Amino acid sequence: MPTPITCVADLRDLARKRVPRAFFDYDDRGSYEEVTLRDNRAVFDRIHLRQRVMIDVDRRDLTTEVIGQPLSVPLAIAPTGLTGLTHGSGEILAARAAAAAGIPFCLSTMSICSVEQVAAAVKDPFWFQIYVMRDRGFTRSLITRAREAGCSALMVTADLQIQGQRHREIKNGMTVPPKLTMRNLVDILGKPRWVSGVLSAPSRSFGNLAGQIDGADGLTTLAQWIGNQFDPRLTWDDIGWIRDLWPGKLILKGIMEPDDARAAVKAGVDAIVVSNHGGRQLDGAVASAYALPRVVDAVGNDIEVLFDGGIQTGQALLKALALGARAGLIGKAFLYGLGAMGQEGVTRVIEILRRELDVSMALTGNTSVRALDRSILLDERGEPWLPLRPTA
Repeated sequence: MPTPITCVADLRDLARKRVPRAFFDYDDRGSYEEVTLRDNRAVFDRIHLRQRVMIDVDRRDLTTEVIGQPLSVPLAIAPTGLTGLTHGSGEILAARAAAAAGIPFCLSTMSICSVEQVAAAVKDPFWFQIYVMRDRGFTRSLITRAREAGCSALMVTADLQIQGQRHREIKNGMTVPPKLTMRNLVDILGKPRWVSGVLSAPSRSFGNLAGQIDGADGLTTLAQWIGNQFDPRLTWDDIGWIRDLWPGKLILKGIMEPDDARAAVKAGVDAIVVSNHGGRQLDGAVASAYALPRVVDAVGNDIEVLFDGGIQTGQALLKALALGARAGLIGKAFLYGLGAMGQEGVTRVIEILRRELDVSMALTGNTSVRALDRSILLDERGEPWLPLRPTA
């Protein structure tokens, strides 16, 4: 009899068995010594919840609104690269699961299925994430394609001007296409379900880039082009340029400092995402949850603040909301579900987080996610939690 799936960690264990190691580690690991990766989750263990009793919590409301879009639960699926190599047609399956659950899905520029392929397969509008590349003409064309595909929001990633090194990817030969070693080959051949899904998918390359770049027909050439395209010259002027090109809602991801948050307000974006790129860029950056309250305090009600980093339980989501986030983004968590069970796995992750948030909110005496605040947070001694209290 199979072991019941009770939490996101169970789906992670299943994904590790079903997804080739190189692609599982790409989803699961971080940069350099992975200090920030670990801290993103560990900080939530250090924040405790205030248990309340004898309060009527019979009717609870998990709904909210982000950039004018109603959400059934304050959650969104973050943009992740190579999602279609975690599971064949991964972007399409995740977008369908998100739409069915009433939450946003954000497609990455570095997706395997293209923006057009996802739009053709999913009825509901989705968000599109973009990197500002050296080739501004290509960036402009991606924005045009996202607009023509009916994307409801554009998310600009600000914290990948230069890519941080991820040791595990190098050790695994994680290139596109994968570097074939005897170990990788044996690993892939031992995952027939994964092989079947990838072979039957509409794309196995960088869907948004294939056929769009002169002289870059193969995967290896595309990967080399991408590696040279992240632009360290990115400035706030580029956000103004994008704002002129994109008439819809604009989200800026990668904000960790109050000064940058205030600059985003001046730049005219509609929302920001407090994020350290899931611990995959600057190792040694503080956990996103430590940065969140400072950013919220800096911008007040001037802009919507979303959160990304370490949400793998409903309790962590509750704490992020209490710290001031309008909603939380999940990357690793949904990828575990996708790798474990395809679309059903993503649905399971959303439902697990929804149930955990609902129960934990009730046990803290709260009935609406829109009314949460820091008063429900405590430190290890049961004292009011101080957002920047030094750790032991």
